[in-house]
Amino acid sequence: MPELPEVEIVKKSLNKKIRQKKVKKVIIKNRNLRIKIPRNFEKFLENKIIDKVSRFSKYLIFYLPNNEFFLVHLGMSGTIHLVDNKIKKDFTNLSFYNSPFLPKEHNHVEIIFDKFRIIYNDPRRFGFFQIIKTTHNLKKRFSNLGPEPFDKKFNLNYFNKFKKNKNRNIKNILIDQKFVSGIGNIYASEILFLSRINPNKKIKFLNKKDCIQIILNSKKVLLKAIQKGGSSIRDFKNIDGYKGGFQDNFNVYQREGLICKRTNCKGMVKKKIINNRSTFFCNFCQK
Repeated sequence: MPELPEVEIVKKSLNKKIRQKKVKKVIIKNRNLRIKIPRNFEKFLENKIIDKVSRFSKYLIFYLPNNEFFLVHLGMSGTIHLVDNKIKKDFTNLSFYNSPFLPKEHNHVEIIFDKFRIIYNDPRRFGFFQIIKTTHNLKKRFSNLGPEPFDKKFNLNYFNKFKKNKNRNIKNILIDQKFVSGIGNIYASEILFLSRINPNKKIKFLNKKDCIQIILNSKKVLLKAIQKGGSSIRDFKNIDGYKGGFQDNFNVYQREGLICKRTNCKGMVKKKIINNRSTFFCNFCQK
């Protein structure tokens, strides 16, 4: 599933390609995503200019004239591809996960511009499109989500208030979007490794130092992942010929059975299922 860094890469790619471009036509081939695509989506979007593309958490936000918007969530397997009308490119994917090429099946939405098309592909159909018609409703849409790791609100005081009277483990909390927005399974494992904290540790037992480390390392890991282009679990290049490189920096994720990378650590990376998600950690230095 694409997490904050991967969605950030898609956002940057889209801004390079479609900012200030006019939508000529919208073709919906399958409305039955996680949330059914509205019947009026084509009419709503056609002949409008995309002012810019932004992001909050794992959501793409498309800004339109007159304070109107539409959201795209990529779900578990959603990808966005750019297809040029004249020049055939080897790669179409605007990010670095799933297929680098436009698949033949599961192409549910086409947004057509003058010289190219943007195509939304989603085999598992857990993504969705949503129309938002006012700035107030846009803010309201995200009101139930926690701050992003880069937000000043994500601080020690906030952490302490959230964990009060809770008996959940820290791994479960880190991927809870109501606590902090954008962190998923991959980066939670990496954050907890840098923080030297066992993913199964109950948050009520976290001390001040633990909380500070998690806050700082959340920013550190995600920023590095963005700088590296996100994580390409299947190694391939995107439409611009670059590849996501953060997977080369994994300390624990998908390293089960390998020796811990930390200097002078005698531990080994273990895999454990926590809340139905694969979790990776060092059995020696993560207490």
